[in-house]
Amino acid sequence: MEDVRIGVLGYGLRGALARTAHRPGRGAVVAALADPDPGARDRAAAAFSGARIHADPREVIGDPGIDAVLVLTPDHTHAELAVRALRAGRAVFVEKPLDIDVERCDEVLRTAYETGSRLYVGHNMRHMPVVRLMRELIARGAVGAVKTVWIRHFVGYGGDWYFKDWHAERRFTHGLLLQKAAHDLDVLHWLAGSYTEEVQAMGDLMVYGGIPHRRAAGEPKTADWYTEEGHWPPGTQRDLNPVIDVEDVSLMNLRLGNGVLAAYQQCHFTPDYWRNYTVIGDAGRLENFGDGPGAEVRVWNARRSGYRAEPDARHPVPAAPSEGGHGGADPLLIDEFLRFVREGGPTDTSPVAARMAVAAGYGATQSLRDGGTPLRVPPLDPLLAAYFENGQRRNVM
Repeated sequence: MEDVRIGVLGYGLRGALARTAHRPGRGAVVAALADPDPGARDRAAAAFSGARIHADPREVIGDPGIDAVLVLTPDHTHAELAVRALRAGRAVFVEKPLDIDVERCDEVLRTAYETGSRLYVGHNMRHMPVVRLMRELIARGAVGAVKTVWIRHFVGYGGDWYFKDWHAERRFTHGLLLQKAAHDLDVLHWLAGSYTEEVQAMGDLMVYGGIPHRRAAGEPKTADWYTEEGHWPPGTQRDLNPVIDVEDVSLMNLRLGNGVLAAYQQCHFTPDYWRNYTVIGDAGRLENFGDGPGAEVRVWNARRSGYRAEPDARHPVPAAPSEGGHGGADPLLIDEFLRFVREGGPTDTSPVAARMAVAAGYGATQSLRDGGTPLRVPPLDPLLAAYFENGQRRNVM
């Protein structure tokens, strides 16, 4: 089996995905990479011996020695680069979110449909053991038919990860209810079995907007931009991005197509960093306590009662088959993408779901900035939905 020859666009924070995919002699090799930053190019040259290193992504997309492209650039560039690569006949992996604009997301899906080039979106949480366990319990009827889902996302390192670079600017992310919540909205849709049709949201820039310690425009991040122990409380943060115009706390209500009602909350100045999902059906409730190694999903479904900490069943979250980013999900994500490049067919991730996560997050952000006005989420063209739900095959019956 020859290695899939991969071209990488962008070698920033998600460059770890390129390193995960680089398996010379074992299925895949990074053969070319582009990044406008000279420092990133130097690091890439050291990581991928023999790879062709460029500043211009067009050099990678047009390289005849490339089979597949990983788009790991900032969010607002995803659609443009993905469309170029699809038109060049490459299989394309786009890091989530698919883009920050719904129409541009639709252009990516439409281009994949028209060209027949394979499209994959990197929603790695579908491979996280805690998410797969919750989905399995729901499928087994542990809570009956799902009726409502509540999600709380405590982003303890939010000041480090989202307010010291381009993530803090609307022009690059639209907002963190899209950029950050795209993960959780995708998981919500997967667990509930439907997509969002109506959204309403509120939010504010409560903490980081009032911190005056900003870097100058063009000044790079400091070496200690992220630490596990420091930068607490949030008001002690320094060297923030020069422009901060996204919200650092937000509340979102959703109505899904199958009638499920859901709520999502995101806070970037809480001390802890984890996700909590509560899924309530017509015959029980489940909730995860922790989302990594040592976590468990607890189920209450045997009887009514007052408060009781002890559930009716405890389900330890299994370890991922291999080590890697996001609790071992990233290697599984890359495994699935490489299989998809070679064989095609259905995948656990979904371009349709990726588009619908962006559409929900985009609409919620619009609602938030319009005083909480409820908004309808635009549906996807049924032709495109059918194509992708059929494993990117045209023989839809």
